[in-house]
Amino acid sequence: MTLSFISIPTIVGAAAIDSINPCAFAVLIFLVSYLSAIGSSKRVLRVGLVYVGTVFAVYFLAGLGVLHVFTTLKIGSLIKEIAGAILIILGLLTVKDFFWYGKGFTLAIPESKKPLLEKYIRRASVPGAIVLGFLATAFGMPCTGGIYLGVLCLLAQSCSRLNGILYLLLYNFVFVLPLLIILIVLHSGLGSDKLEAWRTANRRWMKLVSGLFLLGLGVVMILVKF
Repeated sequence: MTLSFISIPTIVGAAAIDSINPCAFAVLIFLVSYLSAIGSSKRVLRVGLVYVGTVFAVYFLAGLGVLHVFTTLKIGSLIKEIAGAILIILGLLTVKDFFWYGKGFTLAIPESKKPLLEKYIRRASVPGAIVLGFLATAFGMPCTGGIYLGVLCLLAQSCSRLNGILYLLLYNFVFVLPLLIILIVLHSGLGSDKLEAWRTANRRWMKLVSGLFLLGLGVVMILVKF
């Protein structure tokens, strides 16, 4: 039986789970923390919004490019099953971090790239926020790319190009929504140390939810025709 899994609730749900991303949270929290120590609240909001906007733009454009390739190539069942297998592997690696966080191979921003991110965090400027948003998104793809890949594969197989773009816009808005909420909360006066403590305390659970979703999505892509 052939099924279609693409709907607004599906897109919103996948994006919401994808947005539970300790990597992006950490970069934004450190950025706003540094800004709060050296600048006005207006500057914090302006630079933070530029950062979030850049994350949205880079993630959307990357997805648009992959969707175009998938649609042009008219990916078949073999590619779908290969993508499903990749998602299962990524899901297992992500669930692993719930039990052994940071042990062995971990889907996270590489440690070697963190000094570069810190460099642009300390610039605390609009151009710096643009570069930071681009780098954080690119380096954070190991954290977020799995679910996105699965959704793009579903979009390529299940809807027209125009509908795929509209779904992609919705996906990316939901994806950056937690970053916007964090920015507003920090701007309203909540200490970044409290938010960072919450992120650190819950990052294992974020990994578990993301990993289980990846596993489920991978199984669906292998076993179900759509």
